[in-house]
Amino acid sequence: MPSRDVVVGSRVGLHGRPAKTVVGVAAAQPVAVRISTAGKPAVDASSILAVLSLGAKGGDTVTVEADGDGAEAALGAMVEILAQDLDAEPADA
Repeated sequence: MPSRDVVVGSRVGLHGRPAKTVVGVAAAQPVAVRISTAGKPAVDASSILAVLSLGAKGGDTVTVEADGDGAEAALGAMVEILAQDLDAEPADA
């Protein structure tokens, strides 16, 4: 199963709004995506409760994995969103 490691870019980690954004990207993928942190089993990345239960903080490394047709593209999308600081204020705010 293909997987990639990525450092969580959001300062507060995968809580609240950042978690909702990550879950939305995972749910939009054509394959199932799972996410894990060190010492915890992988969970469904399209489940807000599962993602929140990881307790991933900003700067933590998480592993995302996917399997099937479209897995590499799904992993790319997940790495891109997870690496962003989703807590940053929009440029026009």
